[in-house]
Formats: sequence, structure tokens, C-alpha cells
Amino acid sequence: MADMRTVAKVPGAREQGWSSRGDTPQGEGGRTQIADGVVAKIAAVAAREIGGVYAMGGGANRTVGAVRDAVTGNGEGRAASKGVLVEVGERQAAVDIHLVIEYGAAIQDLAAAVRRNVTAAVERMTGLEVTEINIRVEDVHLPDEGREDEYDPAPRVR
Repeated sequence: MADMRTVAKVPGAREQGWSSRGDTPQGEGGRTQIADGVVAKIAAVAAREIGGVYAMGGGANRTVGAVRDAVTGNGEGRAASKGVLVEVGERQAAVDIHLVIEYGAAIQDLAAAVRRNVTAAVERMTGLEVTEINIRVEDVHLPDEGREDEYDPAPRVR
């Protein structure tokens, strides 16, 4: 991911998954903090809006996340941002998106459309500059496969 400035003025913010925005002049009300999860949800929703995106992936990260959520009980908000990882600095964000696409979609065109939509949504809603969006196509959904809510590729080996 891109090299971004870390949050230095808000002690403990980086460890909590928070970004500190310096968008307000000193003495005019304080600072705005945006959690990494907020940016991830915005990016996930924007990616899903593009035709040809069947589902958000997650691969190994989904397995690790499911175990973590089972232990901590914090899984409710993560479903909306499944398949998206973000790195947020003071003024910039980098995004990794894992997708399952519909069979027949032109992958390069779809990826470009996802990048445009995610960039526009994140920049408009947060004011952060999106420095890069890495897209990983993890699977292709075939017309005869199940619905999206049923999508959860089972491991081939147990």
C-alpha cells in the first residue's frame, strides 16, 4: 500500500483504527476523526454499485476475520465492508478490494469503473485523497451457481 502519514497528534488513534483529519483551522472547533472501518464501508458500498460485481471476496482474510469476530463478538459492522481493506492516513487513503465478478464482465473495464466509483465516494464523503485502489478478482460467478447470499466458497481440502 502507499506510504501515508500516520496519526501523530491523536495519541492511540492509529492503534484504534482511527485517522485524524486536519481539515479545520486551529481554534475552529477541533479535529475530525474517521475510523478505517468507515472508509472500508464506503468503499464496499461504492464497489457493489457497479454492474458486473457479484459479491465482495475476502479469501483468507474472511476466515481470519470470522475467527476474530467469533472470539471478540465484533462481527456485526464488518459484513458491510467484507472484501475491503483500507489504510488511512491524515489526508490520504489506500484501498484493497477483493471481488467476485459476474461471468462475461470485462475485468479491466469493471476494475476501472470500481476505481472511479470508490474514489469519488470516498473523496466526497471523507475529504481524504484516495492514492491507490488495488483490485483482486478472486472468483467468477457462473450463471448456474447459487445466489450471492449463498456465496461462500468451501475449502476443497479439510
